[in-house]
Amino acid sequence: MHKTPITVHVGDRARMRKPHPCGGYEWEITRVGADIGLRCLTCDRRIMLPRAKFEKRLKALLDSNHEPTP
Repeated sequence: MHKTPITVHVGDRARMRKPHPCGGYEWEITRVGADIGLRCLTCDRRIMLPRAKFEKRLKALLDSNHEPTP
């Protein structure tokens, strides 16, 4: 049983379930693929998460200003 991956784009903002050690919950997506690149909007720290771990920790996508692909 496979779940379809969440559609995310570079530049989207994500709110995670648990805070970063600096206290920030919001991240900007900087890379999309098998791994998701994230930049903390509070302290500017950059991390990479495997897509499965990212989707598990994601609470909400805040910005989705991209047109859906037909």
